Amino acid sequence: MSHYDLIIVGSGPAGRAAAIQAGKLKRRVLVIDRKDRLGGVSVHTGTIPSKTLRETVLNLSGWRERSFYGRAYRVKDNIGAEDLKARLHMTLDHEVDVLEHQFNRNHVDTLHGMARFVDAYTIEVATEAGDVTRLTADRFLISTGTKTHRPDTVPFNGRTVVDSDEFLELARIPRSLIVVGAGVIGVEYATMFSALDVRVTLIEPRDTFLDFIDRMLIQDFTHQIRENGVDLRLGSAIERIEDAGEHIEVSLANGRHVRAEMLLFAAGRMGATSALNLAAAGLTTDHRNRIEVNRKTYQTAVPHIYAAGDVIGHPSLASTSVQQGRVAACHALDIPTLPESPWFPYGIYSVPEISTCGMSEEEMQTRGIPYEVGVARFRETSRGHIMGLEHGMLKMLFSLKTRRVLGVQIVGEGATELIHIAQAVLNLKGTVDYFVQNTFNYPTLAEAYKIAGLDAFNRMPIPEEYKVKREEANPEAS
Repeated sequence: MSHYDLIIVGSGPAGRAAAIQAGKLKRRVLVIDRKDRLGGVSVHTGTIPSKTLRETVLNLSGWRERSFYGRAYRVKDNIGAEDLKARLHMTLDHEVDVLEHQFNRNHVDTLHGMARFVDAYTIEVATEAGDVTRLTADRFLISTGTKTHRPDTVPFNGRTVVDSDEFLELARIPRSLIVVGAGVIGVEYATMFSALDVRVTLIEPRDTFLDFIDRMLIQDFTHQIRENGVDLRLGSAIERIEDAGEHIEVSLANGRHVRAEMLLFAAGRMGATSALNLAAAGLTTDHRNRIEVNRKTYQTAVPHIYAAGDVIGHPSLASTSVQQGRVAACHALDIPTLPESPWFPYGIYSVPEISTCGMSEEEMQTRGIPYEVGVARFRETSRGHIMGLEHGMLKMLFSLKTRRVLGVQIVGEGATELIHIAQAVLNLKGTVDYFVQNTFNYPTLAEAYKIAGLDAFNRMPIPEEYKVKREEANPEAS
């Protein structure tokens, strides 16, 4: 039996960050992954593949240039599945190579196989070769992520009815596509394939979607994707999904039917914990197989066992998983570290992008915070004209009492990059005055912050101390 200071199950963003942190602290650390290549869901079927696919689609389709050269403009006339996969495989190979190098450089041991707890301090790993190894550790971190939800009522066949993992292996680009589930994954794939001029129908049983995003932003986003060709069906409960051979037919509760060449089922994910035998370690999971933790330390109900990443649920982002993994490793190894920031950005890599940080307008209203709103449209910026942007907006929310910025929402080109300006100002408790006083590079999309800041500033009352300073600067005027 081999003993480690820390054993990590899963090599996704949380496991990767924890392992490297432990390695830098010169502790004996082992990462176990069920796949023969490191990286977890994030690298192989989740974050990196979907974002690589999006970039490939936007480049090959000429999407970003169509406002200048017309909707028929394309960089490549006949785009096939092999075109999409070529860049994808190159990116994934590079990601795995970098990860393996990081582990080697920091003396992180790795083992490929299925892990299961024998007791609270012992884990058993079965390899594909049939070998079984038992290992012990002082501390454990579970970072196994999630897996796709596959209900029995959906006739999955791996070709024309697929989940989000199988979708990446598509043999051809369909002429029509049904996407079930308007969550982040469903919205991303629906909009990127619409950019390829695939006829897409996005079905969501609920009357709303992406409820954690500001409603004004969702209204603008909904208008854009419908204009781009996505047939959005909200409040459409599904009665039956039928594989009819040449097509897939979906019967809706409202009596309507939808047909397409392919169906992507993207309605939810489950914690990948069923094979871990958590009961042997004294742990339980919720109805989605997720593990409950202390959100400050990431300790489970068994103090020496930690969990981080998507396996613990909200917010289920690769970026926050990295932070969680590092914090968990530091606490497990008794090393002081800075607490996580309360303000972190969300990024949805749809077409167009959505990114937010801080509170939505609905949350401000629920909390009873008096506020003012500043809005800027990308078409109001010179950079927007240069890029040919017809849509896109930035919205900021400010407290009328403190003048602090409390929320920023962006939809449009570069939203996931632009949001970090908002994140910095939020964390530094900046006010509307920051955006009015400071100069932004010209021409840039970041100018939208200045425009939105002035939009709100001009409607907000002027504080008394500002009036005093003005009189002191200009005695004659007083």
